[in-house]
Amino acid sequence: MTEPTVLYSTQGAVALITLNRPQALNSFTRQMHRDLWAALDQAEADATIRAVVITGAGRGFCAGADLSEFDFAPGPDLVERADPGPVIEQAFNPTARRLQALRLPTVAAVNGVAAGAGASLAMSCDIAIAASGASFIQAFSKIGLIPDAGSTWLLPQRVGMARAMALAMTGDKLPAAQAKEWGLVWEVTEGGADACVAAAMALATKLSVMPTKALVATRQLLREAPTRSFTEQLDVERNTQSAMGKTHDYIEGVTAFLEKRPAQFQGE
Repeated sequence: MTEPTVLYSTQGAVALITLNRPQALNSFTRQMHRDLWAALDQAEADATIRAVVITGAGRGFCAGADLSEFDFAPGPDLVERADPGPVIEQAFNPTARRLQALRLPTVAAVNGVAAGAGASLAMSCDIAIAASGASFIQAFSKIGLIPDAGSTWLLPQRVGMARAMALAMTGDKLPAAQAKEWGLVWEVTEGGADACVAAAMALATKLSVMPTKALVATRQLLREAPTRSFTEQLDVERNTQSAMGKTHDYIEGVTAFLEKRPAQFQGE
């Protein structure tokens, strides 16, 4: 029986999604993209799930695209068959967009190497926690390509233009500790992959009892801010704040504060 390319489990209000091609450092096939979408759909459809953790099986987080899926057999139509554009359009871009639109906060547990689109996947999550032995590699320049799956947008936001440019052009490895220093990840854990996943699950559990609708709205505001002027952002903040003011969690949060009791948020 073929092993599923993505594993799904739950712990309380947190869904744990594990990329499960450890023999290939969890590099993406088209099937793994589809299985990841199904797992995200499952988490989103379950009203009891309030946060998601994404990690990788084995020693890698995700090594990007599985190049064995590309057809490089000699022939007159080699250039057309080897074109990476279609798989980006049909698989990698939908994955990036799906994560940005998810109604749940997401935490990446980067247990090992995150290369190419694997680094993009980690950056597409709201918060990233990395094992001390993990690393991030913009591997695209090694094979004559440009960063994709959102990296040219996400990487400068995280580390600044000068560092993003050098990482993307050189393809050099960025160790976890330096990734934290540069702002790519929130926390670095000691103790291997298990400790990394445990820390990510603990953080996701913390997020899961918070007003998750407001957290997701915060994600959108922060992600989209560079596309607007300051004045435009003020207007969007006002409109979003007004929308949050109509939620259960806003009423509950203020009421609980006034009554000096813990709030019971529902993500609504």
